[in-house]
Formats: sequence, C-alpha cells, structure tokens
Amino acid sequence: MRRLPPVLLVVLLGIAAVALAQEGGGRLRETLRARAAAPPVVSPRAGEAIDAPGDYRVELMHDGLSREYRMHVPRGYRRGHPMPLLVALHGGGGDMDWQADDSKYGLISAAERRGFIAVFPNGFSRLPGGRLATWNARRCCGPARDRDVDDVGFIRAVVADVSRTLHVDRRRVYATGMSNGGMMAYRLACEAPDVFRAIAAVAGTDNTSRCEPSPAVSVLHIHALDDDHVLFDGGAGAGAFRNPAAVTDFASVPATVEAWTHRNGCRAPPRRIVDVPGAHCDLYAACAQGSKVQLCVTDGGGHSWPGGSKARGAPSQAIDANDTMWAFFDSLRGAP
Repeated sequence: MRRLPPVLLVVLLGIAAVALAQEGGGRLRETLRARAAAPPVVSPRAGEAIDAPGDYRVELMHDGLSREYRMHVPRGYRRGHPMPLLVALHGGGGDMDWQADDSKYGLISAAERRGFIAVFPNGFSRLPGGRLATWNARRCCGPARDRDVDDVGFIRAVVADVSRTLHVDRRRVYATGMSNGGMMAYRLACEAPDVFRAIAAVAGTDNTSRCEPSPAVSVLHIHALDDDHVLFDGGAGAGAFRNPAAVTDFASVPATVEAWTHRNGCRAPPRRIVDVPGAHCDLYAACAQGSKVQLCVTDGGGHSWPGGSKARGAPSQAIDANDTMWAFFDSLRGAP
C-alpha cells in the first residue's frame, strides 16, 4: 500500500478530529467494532435486480465520486407489491454502517416490523472505507459543505437506483437523519420535494439557505431540550467542535418549526397529541396539500436518538423515534 504524503496525512487527521469532536470521541472505535460485528452483506452492481430479502452494499458513481449505500430489504418484501422506502442519513463523523447498526438506532428491526425498505447512504469522506463522513446540508458540515459536494444529486441517484432494483412505492418515499443527517434531510425536503413525501429530523435543525418546496413536504422534528451539540435555542453547544470551519451557528428548533409551518401554509395553532413523562409532541395539521408539521421534544437524552442507545450518555426513552416517525408517515396516507 502506498504511504500517504505527510501533508495529506495531517489534513486527514484534522478532518478526523473535526468529525470525532462533532459526534463524540468514541465514534471511530464504535464504528470499527460495529463493522466487525455486522452481518454479511451482498454487493450487487448499481441497477442490478434484487429479488431476495437481505442486506446489500452498493457502489455508485456520482459527480465524479465513488459513493456507497447500504440497503436492508425486509423479509416481507415481494416483487410486484410496492413497499415504502426510508432513506436514513448518519450524523457527521459517522458512516452508513454506524446508522445501520441495529443496536444503536433499531432501524433494521423497524423495517422488519413496519414493512419498509431501509437505505443508508454514506456521506462524503476523504478516508478509506468512507469513515468519518459528513453531509453538505448548506451551512453544515465539514468537508462535504466546504467542497460543495452534490449530496442532493447523490441521494436522488440512490433512490432512483433502488427503484430500478426493487418495487418501491414512490408515494411513500421518506428521509430521516441524525444531527448532520437530519440537517441533510431538511435540504432534501427543500430541494427534492418531488422525491420525498416527508422527512423526520432528529437532533438536526434546518440550516438551508434557500427553500421553496413544491409540492409541500411534511416535517417531523425530534429534539432534546438538553442537546449539547445542536442547542434547542440555536448555536453550536459545548459538545460540538467550536471551529466554524467544522460546524456552524445552528438554527434553533423554534425557528426551524416556524419556517416550515410558514412554508407549508399551516393555518391553525398546534394540537398536543403526545404528553408523557419526559416528552411531548405538538402537531400542526391544517396545512397546504394535506401536509403536516410535528414537533416532538424530550426533556433529556442530549444529542441522541430517542429510544436508541449510544456508547456515551443515555438517549431518552420517553418516546421512540422510530415508532413516532412511522406513525407520522402513516398518518399521511390518503392525503393528496
């Protein structure tokens, strides 16, 4: 293997430090352990037909870059019977294997239980194996933003590729994401409303610069009051890397929700639909084109995925992000 020049090595180590600081210092070690324990995956070529349930890893060329995505096809999949598709985006400094780790996010189990195809794209990375990747969510984050990587085009290409290989219900294509991945989901809602019916952002606010979605895209936002990375009231918290070259002065949760209720033409005040110890959810339902905006707030859990687990800290168990998300998506069925 050819040795890296010293200057390039320093740059790569700096990128790694930024990403690790953004999402937690134990991320790389946990990612490597998760990869070692992950079930085997099949690696078909892009566009190659897939008929069997299982786990797949696909390489896709886009905009001159070799990109990858993982896919889980649940046991209930049958060709000829269209199935919903969920694009799940990892946080900054993570990768597709991290987001697909069922012990942390439970999305594979949710796909089996709810009956949807789960797709895990990998963000932009300069490191071997796509580790410590970021998404270009406009004002965040890291190398993907700084190089203006075409992540919207890449994810469009992923959905198109999956739709060629599997029978996807194109009216039920959704995106979700954690942190930087949630921010990227907001960018998809802004710039790919023809693809995504709804998004669910967890611990990541809307940091886009321009947004005029048509048709309207429904939005679920889940956030902890004590998030120390992406502060509820805006800004990069003490848990985030404070170098502006790495992250940004994040938009607040209230500003994000206000922006989307305005974009979606929500006319009535919100209705509280969940009120349990440690969490509540408010729903704006009288919105244009049958769209909805919902905000779920947990009292604790910090920068994490409610109902999941992580190496450091304890995510809120007051609500389950996966169940909340899929109930929200299911509520849109029958809308225009």
